Amino acid sequence: MGSEALELFGTGAQPSVGVPPLAEELRPQHFEEVLGQEHLVGPEGIFRRFLQQGYFPSVILWGPPGTGKTTIARLVAQELGAEWFQLPGTELGVPALRELLQRALHVRRQGRSVVLFVDEIHRCTRPQQDALLQAVEEGTLILIGTTTEPPSFVLSPALLSRCRVYELRPLRQEELQQLLRRAQTALEKRFGMPVEVEAEQELLQLAAGDARVLVNVVEAAALLAQPREGRRSVTGTELQQVLAQGLPQYDARGQRHYDVISAFIKAVRGSDPDAALFWLAVMLEGGEDPRFIARRLVILASEDVGNAEPQALPVAISALLAVERIGMPEARIVLAQATTFLACCPKSNAAYRALEAAVADVRSGVSSIVPLHLRNPVTAALAQAGYGQGYQYPHEFPEHFVPQQYFPDGVEPRRYYEPTQLGREAEFRERLRRWWPERWE
Repeated sequence: MGSEALELFGTGAQPSVGVPPLAEELRPQHFEEVLGQEHLVGPEGIFRRFLQQGYFPSVILWGPPGTGKTTIARLVAQELGAEWFQLPGTELGVPALRELLQRALHVRRQGRSVVLFVDEIHRCTRPQQDALLQAVEEGTLILIGTTTEPPSFVLSPALLSRCRVYELRPLRQEELQQLLRRAQTALEKRFGMPVEVEAEQELLQLAAGDARVLVNVVEAAALLAQPREGRRSVTGTELQQVLAQGLPQYDARGQRHYDVISAFIKAVRGSDPDAALFWLAVMLEGGEDPRFIARRLVILASEDVGNAEPQALPVAISALLAVERIGMPEARIVLAQATTFLACCPKSNAAYRALEAAVADVRSGVSSIVPLHLRNPVTAALAQAGYGQGYQYPHEFPEHFVPQQYFPDGVEPRRYYEPTQLGREAEFRERLRRWWPERWE
């Protein structure tokens, strides 16, 4: 296996010699130091609860870059006292992967847990994914895979059925501010003087929820900043200088991959088809997977266009299917059509925001007990128990609508969905105002 790009680390691995990158220096060493992701690693987070029971399942960590996927995986292995195997998702052939699994089995038979960490698991081939199935199913190892792509799009159903998928969220501004303070403290020790960030808001906007971007940029900008009055001041000038030193070529696997797709999505969201086509051309000329672009358009069709133009989602899904079936170079024509259509659509994120508001209520403990009249009386015993009694069938009323209670008993009806006055949503808004006037007072 010597020719394979494989790293095998025990829990006692030694750090590299020299000054580490700031991002590595600031990497949390305990769950309490992790910023964000409370639903996973907070005091009541599900990962902490698993570990309290001395148990951890195989998982797929799904989320944008810089949200702590690798850090959380390392901390889980640390808490379990497990042997740590790490490999990139694209650089291990099936024969070598099977050899690795045999080594993991040997460690497991000695009574030690094994964590196999696969970064960018979406880049694994189906044979590679299939090679993991038996080891995961038999508990030979705990698989922790990370991906920035929707797992159902990029991983085999067989592997997904053996893992639990958990989503990580971009860091909020207040969490990025905490991270910036930590970075400033570390940089002050390096430079022997305070490091002030005068362009803080610019930096936070640039980071866009990505901890790694924030730390790398502030580290580089601090190096460029000239000392004055006993301190280093990072201004907008230093930030621009750092950005100007970015890689000139597109890297379909590196940070520029995320930067360009971000610019592309923001251009479509901002209704600028020309800018969107420019970034589309950058990606296609740089060798980006057209399926990745098409999947992002499907997400955008719901998140940013929504019901303002209900045809957006069918167009995006049709584009994804076409791209998968015809391939390049013709697939670029399909992507261009879908991109320009979505860019020219009226925009609404009302459905997305409505779901987030409803999820917040569910997580806060709002009752979710289904009222009896909404339950389906599938047996005579259930009918006698009151299931379905009092339910009014809307299709038997004018306009196929009748006002009745759809929220749980004792829960005041909320208005989550706020249709805009653009496109089809303008019709939806007027209809809802007429049907549910008490919510629209």
